[in-house]
Formats: sequence, structure tokens, C-alpha cells
Amino acid sequence: MDTIRISPFGREESVVNHLLASKKVGFIGCGNMAQTIIKGWLDSQILSASHIFATNRSPGKLQKFAEEKKIQTPSSSEQMIEQVDVVVLAMKPQDLLSAIEDFQHAFSENQIVISLAAGTPMSVITKAINAKVRVARLMPNTPSSIKEGVIGYCTNTRDEELGSFIEDLFSPLGLVIETEEGEAFEALTVSAASGVGFVFELMIYWREWLEEHGFDGETASLMTIKTFLGASKLADQSNKLNLEELLAKVTSKQGVTAAGLNSMRELELERGLRYSFEKAVLRDRELSKSR
Repeated sequence: MDTIRISPFGREESVVNHLLASKKVGFIGCGNMAQTIIKGWLDSQILSASHIFATNRSPGKLQKFAEEKKIQTPSSSEQMIEQVDVVVLAMKPQDLLSAIEDFQHAFSENQIVISLAAGTPMSVITKAINAKVRVARLMPNTPSSIKEGVIGYCTNTRDEELGSFIEDLFSPLGLVIETEEGEAFEALTVSAASGVGFVFELMIYWREWLEEHGFDGETASLMTIKTFLGASKLADQSNKLNLEELLAKVTSKQGVTAAGLNSMRELELERGLRYSFEKAVLRDRELSKSR
């Protein structure tokens, strides 16, 4: 069974870790997720803009972001790697290995390399870099953009210092969970990262049903969003009650809610969701084997 460690959540963002503040972090690739992470760091004052570097294959998008956030933009990824303590591989997964080949000689011992690439095992990354670096895989989800993310990670070394560093670095974005590479990391990827998409799909069903019963699209969307948000907040703030107890509190025997729940169970909704989760896991494994 994979081991799992959950970092403390809700740390005071105003407390700046001096060890972190001294580190320089560089991103190879600066798409939406990289920008989300950088914004989170700047907002929480974990790092200053002068210590954040980024390169991107398409310079236009990076230039606009860099001008807004005042981060550093070296002329090449190779030059950037030589200047930073932490390298974040944030390019598309299919581009990762070919990109590393171009600058693998620039890495130095004891650097930390964090990969955001889905389906790429740490062993593949370590072999491609061909240097004694500490490697971590990180899987954030899109609610990290509003500091409500679930961020999973695993490392290629039993280094408590490295784990603490990653947790301090990413906790401003949400809940940070450490696990081992394998089944648990796959499950975290599917449930938290892909899971956001699954929830949006359910929300679309909710909205469409309301529209079919006379509500306009805007009102139906607001009702759906508030229902999901309210249920999540209620669960989050009811720390003395588990989900089963919360469900029992809104369900009376032979009532309206019970009728709907019974139908969901008769239709084996749980089985359908589990099947969808497993299909996503299989795809994650296919991507891993192709690396």
C-alpha cells in the first residue's frame, strides 16, 4: 500500500519562509498551470518576482505575463537552468523528453527538478537529465488558481527536507498531499485533477435538467453552482460529521430526497462513476508506458 502524507492546511500566508525566499525557481513552459502557480506564490509572498524565472516556446504569451508580474525571462532554458535552484518542467508531456535532451548538460548536482507532466514517471525524467538531481512529480488541479486546489506530489528520494520544501512551496495553493508513485498517485491524479472535469460534467446535467423545467440558462447555472458550492462548504465546515452523516441529515425516510437517492442506487450510479475513474487510470498508465 502506498504511503500518504497530508501537509498542514491553511497556513498563514503572511509568514514568509526565509529558506524559500532565498531560492530561485525557473519554469520551462509558462502555460495556464505554470501561471497559476506563479500567481499563487506572488500573492502569498512566498517568492519575489526577482526569484521567479520562465521560458516558453511561444514568447508572446510569456512576455505579456512577465511584464504584468515582473518575473525574469532569460533568453534560453539552458541559461535559466544555470541560474536557479529549482527547475519546474511545465511543458506539454509529449514535448518533455525531447526538450530535456536540448539542455540536459545544464543541470547541476543537488538541483531540484519538479515535473508537472502527466504520465511521465520519475525514472524516465531522471534518466533523461543524466545528473544527480532530486526529482519530484507534482499534480495540481485547476482550483489551485483560487487557492482551493489539491496538489499531489511524490519524490525519487526519501528526503524529508525535500518533502517539507515542496509542501511549504505549494501549500499557498491549497491542500498538499504526498504519496508514492504508483496506484495512489494515479488515483490522486484522476480524482483531483481529472475529477474537476467530472464534477463539471455533473453540473452540466444539473443545469440542463433545470432548463428543461422552465429556468433560463443563467438562473439554472447559478442554482447549480450554488448547490454544489453550498454542499462542499457544508462538508468542509462540518468537521465533526462525515459525509454519510451529512447525507443522513438531509434525507428523511420516504421523502423526496430518499426517492431520488433510491433511484440513483438502483441505476448503479456509483458503479458507473467507478468505471469512469478506472478508465481514466488506464489512460494515465498508457501515457506512462509511451514515455
